Amino acid sequence: MLATAVKEKNAYDVALENFDLAANALGLEEGLRAMIKYPERVLAVSVPVRLDSGKVVRFEGYRVQHSTMRGPAKGGIRYHPNVTAEEVKALATWMTWKCAVVNIPFGGGKGGVTCNPKAMSLGELERMSRRYASAILPLIGPEKDIPAPDVYTTPQIMAWIMDTYSMNKGYPVHGVVTGKPVSLGGSLGRNEATGRGVFYTTLSSAAHLKIAMKDARIVVQGFGNAGSIAANLFHQAGARVIAVSDTRGCIRNAKGLDIPAVIAFKERTGSVAGFPGAEAIGPAELLALECEVLVPAALENTITAENAPAVHTRIIAEAANGPVTPEADRILDEKGVFLIPDILCNAGGVTVSYFEWVQDENHLFWDEQDVNKQLEKVMTRAFGDVLKIHLDRRANMRLAANMLGVSRVAEAARLRGLYP
Repeated sequence: MLATAVKEKNAYDVALENFDLAANALGLEEGLRAMIKYPERVLAVSVPVRLDSGKVVRFEGYRVQHSTMRGPAKGGIRYHPNVTAEEVKALATWMTWKCAVVNIPFGGGKGGVTCNPKAMSLGELERMSRRYASAILPLIGPEKDIPAPDVYTTPQIMAWIMDTYSMNKGYPVHGVVTGKPVSLGGSLGRNEATGRGVFYTTLSSAAHLKIAMKDARIVVQGFGNAGSIAANLFHQAGARVIAVSDTRGCIRNAKGLDIPAVIAFKERTGSVAGFPGAEAIGPAELLALECEVLVPAALENTITAENAPAVHTRIIAEAANGPVTPEADRILDEKGVFLIPDILCNAGGVTVSYFEWVQDENHLFWDEQDVNKQLEKVMTRAFGDVLKIHLDRRANMRLAANMLGVSRVAEAARLRGLYP
């Protein structure tokens, strides 16, 4: 008798499963579930681009608006060979709950182009970005859907999208995207916002668990923007960052790495690998290091059922989107690991994107210290809101965060009603 193949869950399957868990815990009625579970709009576009050689190639692009119940859709655009419609739908869904968790007046959106940006020249990237922006033009706008940078997209790409939209309108519209260069209406503090949000929620977690941050051992997997900034903030707070990694290597120093020096070394060489005064270790060994805080800041599905039993940490701070699989969640729960879920932990980026949009719409800009102060206030309050559900309902932190996000969107849907 032939064994039946088990279909592997994709990201969207997981997103829907997490919604159902939260909706069941909330006792949400079927009508409201039908209104808020699925994307409102899914747009697939053809993106033909003339390469530098003169050859025309076609890419597939997407823009998904999962929810506009609480405000305009908000979410990044990613350029990656593995972008699919299902992935973009999942990311847009998570953005809805993320915006609701930190209680900013946005819904969830996401976009992407299936391409390899590393193989494209700057001119090709610009032509593709403008063509993609033109294709999704009917959906975007400061009052309805506001894109931002994501994987392999940059402030420069946001500037091209903002310019494309503005040329079609006939006047500059700064608020159509966030994550722009500061000279075009971007916000001070936006580049550091995700890492700062990770830091603030980890501080709140450590205080809850009565873990002193001074000399606490920190391990950071993924030394990109969010990971390196969070690591530097931990270093400044007196913690010992004992190991970090990037795509080319992992390094460890049990006494603590000099994080500003590691950042400078990576800027010079392109990697943390080979940093003087640190030993090289393997990726599996890095995740198994004994520490107080483990920060997965790289890709999704990093901690799985296979390696979760080897994890020895008090806190996992999900700086990346979906770094812990549902199966690993259950194992870590049983081990007593305190997890800060991604829709809370890495929400600093979208929070400061909201601040940027507010500044653009009001044509009045804030000092960086004001941005950081407001970010700390939002992240600390959101952590407290999730922790209350965690303690009151005896739900794990991921379920508690999803319950908070889903309940706020459901409340908006209940109040708005069903049109027509």
